Amino acid sequence: MIVDVHAHTPTHRDAVPPEERRVFTSWRTDRDVVTTNSWADFDGAMSAADVVIVFNIAVADPAAATGIPHPPERTNDATAEFAAADPARRIGFMSVDPTSPGCLEEAERCREMGLVGVKLGPNYQNFDPLGEAALAFYAYCERNALPIVFHQGASPIRAAPLRYTYPLVTDEVALRFPELRIVMAHMGHPWGKETVATIRKHPHVYADVSSIYLRPWVCYESLLAAVEWGCTHKLLLGSDFPIANTGEAMAGLRGVNDILAGTALPRVPAELVEQIIHADALTALGLTAGGSRDR
Repeated sequence: MIVDVHAHTPTHRDAVPPEERRVFTSWRTDRDVVTTNSWADFDGAMSAADVVIVFNIAVADPAAATGIPHPPERTNDATAEFAAADPARRIGFMSVDPTSPGCLEEAERCREMGLVGVKLGPNYQNFDPLGEAALAFYAYCERNALPIVFHQGASPIRAAPLRYTYPLVTDEVALRFPELRIVMAHMGHPWGKETVATIRKHPHVYADVSSIYLRPWVCYESLLAAVEWGCTHKLLLGSDFPIANTGEAMAGLRGVNDILAGTALPRVPAELVEQIIHADALTALGLTAGGSRDR
């Protein structure tokens, strides 16, 4: 089974009106990214996946922070509706601001709507991932078996602090909450080696490979580090829709050694690439097909 653990909820249920179409020019170096999309666009782009984890990011101004124009009050409702429309294939994660007074109430509401995990982007949400409010929220997630996907690594958004996404911050979180299941998004690009050092030591910390295949050397260097440190089994497939799709992610991983033609540099073994593509992400995160928690 192919599980894509990193996709953003479509912005529109139906076709996107031309006047609402948004394009981001800085997410990829090879082409622009259309950040507005319909449910049908999602299904077409993600057809290579059997199951997809979808989420938004709870920020005050999504269009400014991420280029994805969900109004804040619809952040989780849009995901819940989308996941519920195809529960065998879509698993919805919530997003909250841990510093907001009503964050736990919102998390409870989201659980009632069927959302079974959390997506946080401390850089986009502008909260200290090691601050008291964040730590209290992680404790809530650990108690309730809610896995967290953290945005990790670089962003082209100028106002998004890089210090909040450095992979060794996640090491600090995992030390405090050893039973909390964590996914470090994007292998912390460009800090792939730091990400590998973190996932290697913590049993419940994983990394997804979303978007790293868009930068061939970063992809090669990060995957080779995981090979050399013996933790490719801690890597999960992710696409980062709408920036890329599942088929593109798999093709990019399978082509990781293409840049090495004519060199004696070590190769990433093909069988380990397939291990990542076919990773049992649901078991790793304590989930089952249909989105329920496997406790």
